Amino acid sequence: MSDLDLLHFEQLKTEIQAKYLESHTPSDVNIANWKGIDIIYFQEDLRQKVKGNISEKSFYTYFKNSPVTKLPRIDILNILADYAGYASWYEFKKKHLFADEILADYEQDTASSELEQAASAAPLETITEPREKDAVAKPKLPAAQDLQPSETEPSSRSITLTSPNTQVLKHKEQSAAKKWYGITGLGFITLAALLFAFKDELFTKEYYYNFIDSDRNSKINAELQVQILKQDESPILYNAKPNEPFVYRNPEGSTLTMVVSSPYYRTDTIRRNLKTAPESEIIELKPNDYAIMLYYYSNSIQDIKRKRESLNFLISNDALIYQVYDNDTYGIETLDKTRYINLVTTPTTSLKNMEVIDTQMDKGKIVLIKFRITNHEEL
Repeated sequence: MSDLDLLHFEQLKTEIQAKYLESHTPSDVNIANWKGIDIIYFQEDLRQKVKGNISEKSFYTYFKNSPVTKLPRIDILNILADYAGYASWYEFKKKHLFADEILADYEQDTASSELEQAASAAPLETITEPREKDAVAKPKLPAAQDLQPSETEPSSRSITLTSPNTQVLKHKEQSAAKKWYGITGLGFITLAALLFAFKDELFTKEYYYNFIDSDRNSKINAELQVQILKQDESPILYNAKPNEPFVYRNPEGSTLTMVVSSPYYRTDTIRRNLKTAPESEIIELKPNDYAIMLYYYSNSIQDIKRKRESLNFLISNDALIYQVYDNDTYGIETLDKTRYINLVTTPTTSLKNMEVIDTQMDKGKIVLIKFRITNHEEL
């Protein structure tokens, strides 16, 4: 990557800004100052015109900083060049050459080389029978009478003749015993290792908690946050998946204290004595009706006018509304009531990824909304 490439990218950003301003009116004419709803509309325009997308994280990395210190990936450069009206990033650079700049097509020549190894066959050894004159003379066996014990020679000679076989047999028995002891010891070591590795699974009891909507008597189709509280310890946070029971594994301890929360249900603290508690239990959660209505009106397919009227009635004029971002460059943005209603009532594909993080009520009106739009496309 050369400095000229970075200059070309700054040129491309200027043309992208001009292209977008032809048919849109963002909050600021400078693309570096776009945020929130402006980025969402720009992403939607990219999808419609070039069937591509750039994530919010990439936008903040390459458009909010000027001049940039690194280029996006080539596929992103091609998408952006296509949006500006060029066939590719290469064509854009070709039509914006600086003085004395030479643009070459880089091709990689790949050549494959094969290493040959000469395998020499080892000469076979010839085994020949020994000649008679070279043959080793066989020892002459003693005559039968020589094997008979004499009167002066003890009769234990026969025992001496058979003692080598006895020693071999004894050696085999000792080897077999050692082998058996070795296998037995290895078995005990393996069993001890398995018990140590799976001790939690063997000695841990599991408790299943199914959460249901107390008003509708149905499973909760939303993710729940479960905090396990232990004395003199920081809370341990778990996520309970939609329509699935929360499984608590208890290797030690006799009590359980857990705090269950969700943007759409009221927070509840549950305490259980595990010595007498059942292994499976159904727990009812009270819904946060206003938060559910807010989610419904923001994502329903009813006409825009009715959605605006419903949201305008639910939300207080002085409500605090925050949009949380999933990047390190820009963490949070505040919106007024009108901008929030415009955002959630404008049909864009980004709304399907909208999540309400928190809501607060006061005197029948929503006075706080905290939400985010997650990025599932990382380009």
